[in-house]
Amino acid sequence: MKKGVKIVAIGGGSSYTPELVDGFLKRYESLPVEELWLVDIPEGQEKLGIVAEFAKRMVKKAGVPMEIHTTLDRRKALSGADFVVTQLRVGLLQARVKDERIPLKHGLLGQETNGAGGLFKGMRTIPVLLDICKDMEELCPEAWLINFTNPVGMVMEGLNRYSSFRRFIGLCNIPYGMHKAVADQLGKSMEEVKITMGGLNHMVYVTRVEADGKDMTEDVISHWGEGGTVKNIKAVTWDNDFVKELGVLPCSYHRYYYMAKDYLEEALEKYEKHETRAELVEQVEKKLFELYQDPELNEKPELLSQRGGAHYSDSACNLIHSIYNDKGDIQVVNTVNRGAIKNFRDDEIVEVSCRITKEGPVPVNGVELPWTVNGLLQQIKSFEIAGCQAAVTGSRQKALLALMINPLVGSQKEAKAVLSELLEAHKEYLPQFFEDKERSE
Repeated sequence: MKKGVKIVAIGGGSSYTPELVDGFLKRYESLPVEELWLVDIPEGQEKLGIVAEFAKRMVKKAGVPMEIHTTLDRRKALSGADFVVTQLRVGLLQARVKDERIPLKHGLLGQETNGAGGLFKGMRTIPVLLDICKDMEELCPEAWLINFTNPVGMVMEGLNRYSSFRRFIGLCNIPYGMHKAVADQLGKSMEEVKITMGGLNHMVYVTRVEADGKDMTEDVISHWGEGGTVKNIKAVTWDNDFVKELGVLPCSYHRYYYMAKDYLEEALEKYEKHETRAELVEQVEKKLFELYQDPELNEKPELLSQRGGAHYSDSACNLIHSIYNDKGDIQVVNTVNRGAIKNFRDDEIVEVSCRITKEGPVPVNGVELPWTVNGLLQQIKSFEIAGCQAAVTGSRQKALLALMINPLVGSQKEAKAVLSELLEAHKEYLPQFFEDKERSE
């Protein structure tokens, strides 16, 4: 009989944690989580305590022997872990507000995984994740790191290039949402529909759809319309003629690129009203933590779906469940390409359909994305690589290069201004850019 599982959630005081707890409780019979350690930093201690007490009530209601532990000592939690989930935000939500508002002040989109905002979130996050990997190599070398922290693609590329720890997988809820949207369009359950996906994080495409033993790709592409939306991105109807010519199904985040002008205009309006996504999330968070403190609450509230974490527990828990049980089912994750997508180098991080085994994800080979999307994909991969280099070296020149490569910037003058202002705004969390030493370029 398999021993109980020890899981560590770094960023345990996150409002997302009840999603994770809910997912583990639903799967307890086949994924017996014996210990769930919630780890946070001193600034997050109050929220950590609130989330932990709520989690304990959820566990009590479920009637399963899962222990909830909290600590500010990451190393204490990591010792002997089987899985480590990272869902952290360096600089907390105030940093996200800066990531969105400062670029908009200069007329640029600043979403948390795209453009200047995404670059700065990545540069704050990569050094922290590299430190976590060092600790894991020492304290739980057989554990799997499941990273949910955005920007997932850039963060995973950073681990891939600068860490000797190799047991990492990046995860996003967008592929799950797309799978569900395709199944809904066909009037079927997700289990009845097989999809193949490939690309990069927040830039993934559906390349094939099968149902009832038939290739349904062309039919789904022809009627995509409002398909593939997520709650935190306003639904904008896709032009069916455009999607047909593209030849693959775009995800909701592609709107920031294919409809950049529309989204910038909308974002600037929200900027003026102090209604950026980050500022709205702050309001939702405040309400969520008020709910979490209710001693009668013992199941995740409906409001949590507005946080943008829909399908989070399903994505994260399905992945951990499949690794633990060596299921060999197909899931879409971020991992080393290894020849799976012909558009990318073998050693680059991609988001791709994989067979999930106890040895981790095995990419499904033979995904070739059409020329219609290849240029944009290469541009974003170059942006991710430059962003990783900037994060590790503290080079302002590499940070500027990353901004200039990104298609949402497009202005040398504004790129320099945003770079300077965001570096100063996040100085506390980007010490590598302010150390008095010679940079290795």
